[in-house]
Amino acid sequence: MKNIIITGGAGFIGSHVVRLFVNKYPDYHIINVDKLTYAGNLANLKDIENKPNYTFVKADICDFETIMGIFKKYNVDGVIHLAAESHVDRSIKDPFTFAQTNVMGTLSMLQAAKLTWENLPEKWEGKRFYHISTDEVYGALEMTNPEGIKPPFTTKASSGKHHLAYGSKFFTEDLKYMPHSPYSASKASSDHFVRAFHDTYGMPTIVTNCSNNYGPYQFPEKLIPLFINNIRHRKPLPVYGKGENVRDWLYVEDHARAIDLIFHKGTIAETYNIGGFNEWKNIDIIKVVINTVDRLLGRKEGEDMNLITYVTDRAGHDMRYAIDSTKLQRELGWEPSLQFEEGIEKTVKWYLENQAWMDNITSGEYEKYYEEMYKNR
Repeated sequence: MKNIIITGGAGFIGSHVVRLFVNKYPDYHIINVDKLTYAGNLANLKDIENKPNYTFVKADICDFETIMGIFKKYNVDGVIHLAAESHVDRSIKDPFTFAQTNVMGTLSMLQAAKLTWENLPEKWEGKRFYHISTDEVYGALEMTNPEGIKPPFTTKASSGKHHLAYGSKFFTEDLKYMPHSPYSASKASSDHFVRAFHDTYGMPTIVTNCSNNYGPYQFPEKLIPLFINNIRHRKPLPVYGKGENVRDWLYVEDHARAIDLIFHKGTIAETYNIGGFNEWKNIDIIKVVINTVDRLLGRKEGEDMNLITYVTDRAGHDMRYAIDSTKLQRELGWEPSLQFEEGIEKTVKWYLENQAWMDNITSGEYEKYYEEMYKNR
């Protein structure tokens, strides 16, 4: 049996990864380590919480002694490290928390893995530390095209696939890091620590940088679930600036499949970018979400466009992110399974059919419940 720690497994992406591994690998023991901050919710994993190969441990990754204890207790073979503070707006208001969790928390996990594995008879053999990062570490891309065609335009990626793009350049694995927010700076630092542990100690590490994820169980401070809920209640939809910032969107279950593949077959010390070749302006995504929610609620399609409210742009708001996933497609055969319109349809349906989950999240009742449950442990 392989014993795998998945950090942040009660969060959005983490819960999908935990569910996939628990169901797909019954001979693995999956240890979900999560602090249960505001973005962590065990309701995300109700369907697998009683599986015999699953264990939840409430712990702070910054608590090095506790993390060391978990490594020793469960004879850990691998780490999939997802736990992180991830909301840019929060990082602008409170950069210290992001540095603490994303940098020092990652260092705590790395050091615990190093001290546990380096003295084993087999040392690094069969061990792996997989760190999940973001495309935001690369900075921003310009919305330009050397042929002078006004974006969006159809372009062919190096994979040979055609898609709509807002610029001719993409984030590739060899790009220089140029983070622009406290969030992306903290993730860039954590990426450097992971690579340093390979170069210095020989630890078997892998880093991936992914584009914007969307799908079920995402905390409703992020654009898509926030707007779905606001449309449902006919509340304003705050759009930064003119809504012209471009992001590459990836359905969360496709990301979880990529993580599974890279964890098992990725090359040690390599970096892989994970993206959907799926660029959208924020304002265009919002219009798709409005039309989809209105239709599924039986309203006139587009009826709630008047909820769009333009607000002052975010400080240091990057104009465009776009990932080139060709390396992952070429070396490991991964590609996204859903077109954006199909993924949005599934996502909106899930949130509308799981109002109890959304109401519990927005009320904050789940936080009080976990605080009471774990206060004497």
